[in-house]
Amino acid sequence: MQYLAVKDPQETIDYTIDWSDDLASGETISTSSFAVGTGLTEASESNTTTTSTVWVSGGTAGNEYLAVCTVTTSASRTMERTIVIPVSHQ
Repeated sequence: MQYLAVKDPQETIDYTIDWSDDLASGETISTSSFAVGTGLTEASESNTTTTSTVWVSGGTAGNEYLAVCTVTTSASRTMERTIVIPVSHQ
């Protein structure tokens, strides 16, 4: 599944994925990691038991970047979501 989220090249902005609809009753996120496309800079990442968040900066106006999030759950499932980040002057 992909999410579309526009950013300005000058912004450092957060993107959060809410996994709660994908988690079974009582299941939680054990680990979460992001792979951010070349041209963006990952400032930080974090997770709760139901969400994953990445902060990114940079990018060039007119380009599109991907941030791929992979989580492992308490039920040993691995799930992945991609955030599509088009960069433009807003």
